Amino acid sequence: ALQFQPHVVVTVDSKGFSFRLLKQLRARYNQQRSDRPVHFHYVAPSFWAWKGGEARLQGLSKFVDHVFCILPNEEAGCKLNGLNATFVGHPILEDVLELNMGKETALHEWKITGNGEDFRKKYAIASGATVITLLPGSRLQEVTRMLPIFSNTMKLLKDSFPELVTVIHVAPNQLVDNYIAKAVHKWPVPAILIPGGTPQLKYDAFNASLVALCTSGTVAMELQLARLPCLVTYRAHFLTEWFVRHKAKIPYISLPNILLDSPVIPEALFQACTPAKVALLLKELMNNTVLQQQQIAAAEKVMELLCPPNRTLNNTEQQGMKPSPPSYSPSMIAASTILGYKQR
Repeated sequence: ALQFQPHVVVTVDSKGFSFRLLKQLRARYNQQRSDRPVHFHYVAPSFWAWKGGEARLQGLSKFVDHVFCILPNEEAGCKLNGLNATFVGHPILEDVLELNMGKETALHEWKITGNGEDFRKKYAIASGATVITLLPGSRLQEVTRMLPIFSNTMKLLKDSFPELVTVIHVAPNQLVDNYIAKAVHKWPVPAILIPGGTPQLKYDAFNASLVALCTSGTVAMELQLARLPCLVTYRAHFLTEWFVRHKAKIPYISLPNILLDSPVIPEALFQACTPAKVALLLKELMNNTVLQQQQIAAAEKVMELLCPPNRTLNNTEQQGMKPSPPSYSPSMIAASTILGYKQR
């Protein structure tokens, strides 16, 4: 980077590596007393989730010039701690623009409706079958913890739902793929494996499902886009669980609940994440249309919160971009901010 002498340096997430890089670059340029590049970082640290998190923001302004925020509360928090920031919207919105391109829904709502009927036909699922989507995680460590819990949960549910079919979404990770492929040989109910990297098939499966059971993560936001009611679960190493219980300052783990500050999505976490508890919560959700509709209505609010505000769109328009799909995708707003930025 020093030899290339860039005008702008953009780092994305991975805050440990990114902040070390930006800090060292700024120090080198300060030593050389040469024109230094503007430093942008995409995805603000989750300062709002941890005790003392905002205090850690104060030192970032020494080597980060501007932060792109993906959640609505982050921009104000960054600015209060001396860090320039812009809320660009959540990256999950990019899925809407990609999969709904050319469809009327892209023009008026942030939603993805897959083709559940085609999915059922493709996999010969009986018309009376109850389909549950399972998303056990993307990393091998979490999948090995969560998949046995999911399996035992299905074993407890199969008597209540005789024609139960599970659709297991497999992350694009060879180790995860191998583990799940072996595990389904002893699966208690019929299982369909959906490979990672097939977004249209994924949303078709969502549309064919009654509910979803997922490990906490970005998938919870995908389920919001699909308007699929879900139950969020999570288990970790006991030291990680202890740390979260004592250091977190928010009562929820799933982003929709955090944004709404309400437990609209049931969560089974840590020691409470047992097959018996998960089966009880999932059965209640599957049998209660009121709970399902509450989640669907809440998803509308969540997606509204994740969209960039009008003032951001106005700034984008002033920089020569018309604020209409897909111009106001998070990536496009971030790009226009970089191109129009003048270091103060």
